[in-house]
Amino acid sequence: MANTQLQSARKGTITTAMERVAERENRDPEFVREQVAAGEAVIPANRAHEGLDPMIIGGEFATKVNANIGNSETTSGRTEELRKLHAAVHYGADTVMDLSTGEDLDAIREANVGHSPVPIGTVPIYEAVKRAESPEEITHELLLDVIEKQAKQGVDYMTIHAGVLMEHLPLTDGRVTGIVSRGGSILAQWMEENAMQNPLYTEFEAICEIFAEHDVTFSLGDGLRPGSLADASDEAQFAELDTLGKLTRTAWEHGVQVMAEGPGHVPMDEIRANVERQREVCDGAPFYVLGPLVTDVAPGYDHITSAIGATEAARAGAAMLCYVTPKEHLGLPDAKDVREGLAAYRIAAHAGDVANGLPGARDWDDALSQARYTFDWREQFDLALDPDRARDSHDQTLPGDNYKEARFCSMCGVEFCSMRIDQDARDADGEMGALDAGVDLDASPAAAVNLPPVGTHDTSAVPELPDLDGAVHGDGEPADD
Repeated sequence: MANTQLQSARKGTITTAMERVAERENRDPEFVREQVAAGEAVIPANRAHEGLDPMIIGGEFATKVNANIGNSETTSGRTEELRKLHAAVHYGADTVMDLSTGEDLDAIREANVGHSPVPIGTVPIYEAVKRAESPEEITHELLLDVIEKQAKQGVDYMTIHAGVLMEHLPLTDGRVTGIVSRGGSILAQWMEENAMQNPLYTEFEAICEIFAEHDVTFSLGDGLRPGSLADASDEAQFAELDTLGKLTRTAWEHGVQVMAEGPGHVPMDEIRANVERQREVCDGAPFYVLGPLVTDVAPGYDHITSAIGATEAARAGAAMLCYVTPKEHLGLPDAKDVREGLAAYRIAAHAGDVANGLPGARDWDDALSQARYTFDWREQFDLALDPDRARDSHDQTLPGDNYKEARFCSMCGVEFCSMRIDQDARDADGEMGALDAGVDLDASPAAAVNLPPVGTHDTSAVPELPDLDGAVHGDGEPADD
């Protein structure tokens, strides 16, 4: 059996995936190997995912962003899911999780793996429920069968809610929102009905063997994560986290890479403590957080409430941020919601990297600021996180090409543009001197995700997107027809 990325790193071998990661992160390949060997970074890379462009998740590297997609029993199918995947990759997702719970699960999963240059993650308990028809009918054998099948299909990482134990369930009784994780609630019901311990926990070593064979990475699920500020940092959450620490060490013993998932609703003042606690309990394994949402009062705007928390989590050392879309708590997101969620989270991730002083991270900001000051509108659009959105916003009021040379925008107009006034003052004889600014992005040491364009994945090995019952625009938006 071939070595996993973790086993290779421990033996001193720099794999081709590590070399590619080093190129994208502007880091020495030996440093990448050392981080993977220590378990402080992971490279989710299933051997069967042929079109994958390898990436790395770890506290010493650029903060990554995951996009959740997936259908439900009532909404979406293979066509719409491929549209979402296309939008996610186009707008800069570093990984994509297929959380489908509806029909055609195998076809959707195979299509996603086959057309994705980024790692694909899944939550296999969802398929197990579909096959068993009810949570309490799931068997140990069925769980292992589903996990092995998905590993063979090329899934790069899986959320395994093995840390939810029977003895933890009473700790949730006083909560405001109970158990909000789908996987956590399914397993809680299974344990209540069968009076047995969590099968993902009891079969954990068997899962490790499957993962080692295919080089699948664990994303240890937070099935008891808080679903409201009132439940944040409670005994149930931290009891599960302690179990995740033990499971992390077990997976490492089997040569399997691990990251641990983190809470969804946390007040701003508790976020850093949550990140630091996970890093300590899980011996430095990468922390993958959902949000966190810092307030519960904004349905329809939770991509904003969560991006605020995600920025603080990234600043505190979280390695990957799971995006939240405007539809969170309300409905199944579509391709437009994927775009909105990714914009919010790419901002959060980049802001965290700038705050943490990652090499070259601020060069992008400085280059755009320079273009803004000199009224180089085309360069400003090209450097924007979402160039199409920036260009469209400008052109709604000043659409003509002549306004691409103008020294003002419609917000201030000609007379009151502060930058024009400042430039004129500096050009005149007086006390204010000329500015000396210049940023060479080509020479920047920043990781690829901290440089424009946002989508930096190698798509050369990925099949062309099939006909999706109508065209898909180049910006990732489905056509109106």
